[in-house]
Amino acid sequence: MTAPEPWLRGPLPGVPRELLPAAHALSQAAEDIPRAVLSPAPLASELLWARPGGAASVGFHLRHVAGSIDRLLTYAAGGALTDAQRTFLGAEGSADADPSDAEGLARLATAAVERAMATIRDTPVERLYEPRAVGRLALPSSVFGLLFHVAEHTQRHVGQIVTTAKVVRGMGAAGGR
Repeated sequence: MTAPEPWLRGPLPGVPRELLPAAHALSQAAEDIPRAVLSPAPLASELLWARPGGAASVGFHLRHVAGSIDRLLTYAAGGALTDAQRTFLGAEGSADADPSDAEGLARLATAAVERAMATIRDTPVERLYEPRAVGRLALPSSVFGLLFHVAEHTQRHVGQIVTTAKVVRGMGAAGGR
């Protein structure tokens, strides 16, 4: 029998109840990424970067999960984006940036998810409603809003990873048809 989904496994050590739904969503993402990209075998490069029907590639989504988590956690900490973060953003869809293979990108994305989980564990509940500015326009949010958005945004892209990986595996098995 397979284990229930993370949200049905109960509390997570060190995670305040206010952030438990976000932590459960991130736990699900951490499990889904390697299962979609590496199992039964790692996606070959041509499938990892394929854009079926013009959709974004699995490679893009993996790199975007890592980059967006990093950027959102920067805002949650009250920081501004660095030049390196902006450069990473510009290369998220590039098959030429490192890493560009399934194993490396899965590690990159899951490591970012783990950093988000650590941030959730380390954030005092009394700081959740502190205001934070997002982006060049300094749009209003809060620590809580940003941590919640990390989780839901990650889940949105992991859903795309799962679906697109299935589509491109099917295309590969059918000879690209």
